[in-house]
Amino acid sequence: MVTGHTAPTPMRSRIAYTMTKAKVLTEAMPYIREFGGATVVVKYGGSAMVDEGLQAGFAGDIALLQLVGVRPVVVHGGGPQITRAMARAGVEPRWVDGLRVTDADALRVVQATLAGEINPDIVRLLSDHGAKAVGFTGLDGGLFTSRLRSPDLGFVGDITRVDPDLIEGVLDRGMVPVVAPLSRGEEGAVHNINADTAAGALARALGARKLIYLTDVEGLYRDLDDENSLIERMSLGELHEMLDAGGLSDGMLPKLRSCVEALENGVPQAHILDGRIQHAVLLEVFTPEGIGTMITPGGAP
Repeated sequence: MVTGHTAPTPMRSRIAYTMTKAKVLTEAMPYIREFGGATVVVKYGGSAMVDEGLQAGFAGDIALLQLVGVRPVVVHGGGPQITRAMARAGVEPRWVDGLRVTDADALRVVQATLAGEINPDIVRLLSDHGAKAVGFTGLDGGLFTSRLRSPDLGFVGDITRVDPDLIEGVLDRGMVPVVAPLSRGEEGAVHNINADTAAGALARALGARKLIYLTDVEGLYRDLDDENSLIERMSLGELHEMLDAGGLSDGMLPKLRSCVEALENGVPQAHILDGRIQHAVLLEVFTPEGIGTMITPGGAP
């Protein structure tokens, strides 16, 4: 029976697959043009930081951003690694409102783990995937200055000043800064800074176009019990209402509060993304659909 259609062949299948890839690249071109030269601050954490496959995908995303002219800045936490290091050191972890209580013993572990292990590991990971990366803590070059938040939290600080000169110089030289959230306190001591808060403060100081948080959730939900209530886009006003209503997890609160501060100080877009999705950063930056939840000062553009 003649149908008028040519039977599929391996060559035709390969051509179709190649055409699909070419279409993806073509669709990305407007976004590559739009964000060329723009600074994007990415808070790296969650599963993307501990799963080897996701680590590789994240590093490839950052390398590609750099290759096409975007200026990525990575701010990392290290909660699980710090907790394990504290257990090895016999230091009991304690938490208040999603923040790690950091006494003198805990601070020694936090500083050694962030600056001595996690930060150089991320720099090495990015370098292995083709990105030119260099590591810092907020202590370097006076990047972060802070004051103690509460006696109940020990050496946990709130950032009072950001001096972005060091980071801007590194970006101007075509490199990716990787920043660990430690700060010099106004009284001279080292402070432990929540990484979400540090990312937001740095995005403000750098005039970033985007502030991106990689998390272990798909985004923000209007109803945590309804998987169909994912919020794709919301305004700063709606975010204020969500925070006022309460009911958010301790882990999400620092992210959303730092989003508010960033958006109120000139950052045009903040994103809560599911870091368990391969290439989440590229999907957000270079596709019209994006993923997760995008928050803007005045609502959806």
